[in-house]
Amino acid sequence: MANSIASKNFTALSNLHPNMANLKIIGIVIGKTDVKGFPDRKNIGSERYTFSFTIRDSTTHFVNATSWGSEDYIRSLSDSFRVGECVIIENPLIQTKDLEREEKFSPATPSNYKLLLSENHSTVKLCSSYEVDAKLLSLIYLPVKESCDYYSLGDIVANGHSLDGKIINVLAAVRSVGEPKYFTTSDRRKGQRCEVKLYDETESSFAMICWDSESILLAQSWVPQETVIFAADVRISFDKFRNSMTATVISKTIITTNPVNTIVDVYTVEQLKVKALKNEGKAEPFYGILYAYISTLNIDDETTKVVRNRCSVCGYTVNEASSTCTTCNKDSSGFKSVFLSFDMLIDLTDHTGTLHSCSLTGSVAEETLGCTVDEFLAMTDEQKTALKWQFLLERSKIYLKFFISHRARGGLRVSVLSCKLADSIEASRNLSGQGSVQN
Repeated sequence: MANSIASKNFTALSNLHPNMANLKIIGIVIGKTDVKGFPDRKNIGSERYTFSFTIRDSTTHFVNATSWGSEDYIRSLSDSFRVGECVIIENPLIQTKDLEREEKFSPATPSNYKLLLSENHSTVKLCSSYEVDAKLLSLIYLPVKESCDYYSLGDIVANGHSLDGKIINVLAAVRSVGEPKYFTTSDRRKGQRCEVKLYDETESSFAMICWDSESILLAQSWVPQETVIFAADVRISFDKFRNSMTATVISKTIITTNPVNTIVDVYTVEQLKVKALKNEGKAEPFYGILYAYISTLNIDDETTKVVRNRCSVCGYTVNEASSTCTTCNKDSSGFKSVFLSFDMLIDLTDHTGTLHSCSLTGSVAEETLGCTVDEFLAMTDEQKTALKWQFLLERSKIYLKFFISHRARGGLRVSVLSCKLADSIEASRNLSGQGSVQN
């Protein structure tokens, strides 16, 4: 697949300085705040609106961007993109940031600058994931803090009151995601709240509270007992009502979903099956890297379902017979509440065996195949077959998530987190037993 956007002339975030003009910047959105209104001091009785987001264009550089303007403009701009999507920013104003004031409320960034977007001069354009370099897309899985710099949930509970009010990092799996609850405050401001239960090997249940719509929307995409998050800069506090410690997502927080860079253990198929037997009965998922071929990819078989409807509210598969989401009980016939998403099962094979029925879905499938769902549906059978053979002949480096399930084939449910063609030298080194293999 040719990346049409990759060859265009963009300014790297590492090269920013205040005297630059007519800039064009591309990056992936890794964090975003809600729209807020403030009294306009220049026009008494009216309000100005603002929201901020954080974009990243490399492993080491990310910056905050803030936009101010009328309510219609700001809400429209905020609604035009989400966390995890790529945007092109044109003509931003570069300002030196006030470290003490801004990083108290905004995500800490390695840059000395911030971007200011004006309604009259700046533009933000969403670009499709299949148009940009895969390296840019992969940055969404890279935490903004060192992947080893976090507290276990057990440590938080053990430290108790000594961490009250502290801002720390947390790495944990998602046990459950509560339904968003909406309320109106005494001064008639609308609010929302969502409680996420986390767990790790040290603690079975720990509450994280989301108060803003952006983090709540992100949380609704998490799959309980499957999704892992790295939450950078959450506030820890003691909840007197619960008599326990809790985490709160704040304006500084950036959450990385399924942080692939924390996965370092390389396995063969045979080793994975042995590990699955050892882990039988355990609720926690485990992760690994596999150098293998995709040996079954039935994207050109009309009898196999490759694309399915998913609920736009919770992300789960919609019952196609009833057009109803059984998870949040939304009837899709009355409003636009579904979207098409890849949803397929593939087999992965190396020299030791085959992993059957691995799940390849959503944006991971789009990135792997190099096309959107709409583009795929427009392909001829011959084009689909040609696309399939691009993968059947090549060894890939595949990041996988494993979950013990008696309902799954072989007792192991496998989800693909990332699948890219492997570097031949790296693959041969790991296949010869020199990689980081955990039995």
